[in-house]
Amino acid sequence: MAKKKVTQVAEELLGDFLEQEGYELYHSEFVKEGSDWFLRVYIDLKPEAAGSEERYVSTDDCEKVSRFLSEAMDEADPIEQNYYLEVSSPGMDRPLLKPEHWRRYIGRQVEVRLYRGKDGTKNITGTLQRFDEAPQDGGTQTGEGPLVTITDETGKPWELALTEIAKARLAVVF
Repeated sequence: MAKKKVTQVAEELLGDFLEQEGYELYHSEFVKEGSDWFLRVYIDLKPEAAGSEERYVSTDDCEKVSRFLSEAMDEADPIEQNYYLEVSSPGMDRPLLKPEHWRRYIGRQVEVRLYRGKDGTKNITGTLQRFDEAPQDGGTQTGEGPLVTITDETGKPWELALTEIAKARLAVVF
């Protein structure tokens, strides 16, 4: 079965369960590492489930979701080969992978690595100011698609097309 299909099946099986339990799916992947296959599911608390207090996904939360998904995957049996199931939080330094991740973390510190250097750097750390799904001007000089605006630590604004960004994650600030 194709990688995308496995994650789609897992996400469909999890949908109602996560909703009922106050979780949301952050990301999932089905990858081969060495000779082993891994189905990795990253969950987060729904913002309303966390409330106003700083609450995070616990090991008990991961265990609950893992038990449910393991049983559901055994019943559906969508994967031919042996695999390991891992359920975890996306972590404090969570990657920004989807438009909803970018929108959710506006105002937070992010670390961005570019595919190609821009103004002498490939790494930018700063505050995520904006996420524009469809920019009015058709994008930056590098092309099309969504744009993010980050103000770095010196106060310089960076307008970047998502296509320029190799990796992005929340910065861990202590």
